[in-house]
Amino acid sequence: MTRGDEYRVKASDMAARARTETDPFQQAEYERLSLAYLRLADQADKNSYVDGMYERPPQQPQRQVQQQQQQPQPDKKKGQTG
Repeated sequence: MTRGDEYRVKASDMAARARTETDPFQQAEYERLSLAYLRLADQADKNSYVDGMYERPPQQPQRQVQQQQQQPQPDKKKGQTG
């Protein structure tokens, strides 16, 4: 079973709960959940189609940037004349 099919099953379950619910607020919530699962199912179907067409390039190992340490600089006042 695909991910889209799993979401459709959940949408069907939520729609069935909405039909049997007596509280109008709860009924509306189940209906909204049902619609949300149907949208997820559609998106999952689109994603599975795109995933089959697009192959991700292999990951390049990330280079670590080394920080340079500052060397102590000689005191300019000692060598100056003036």
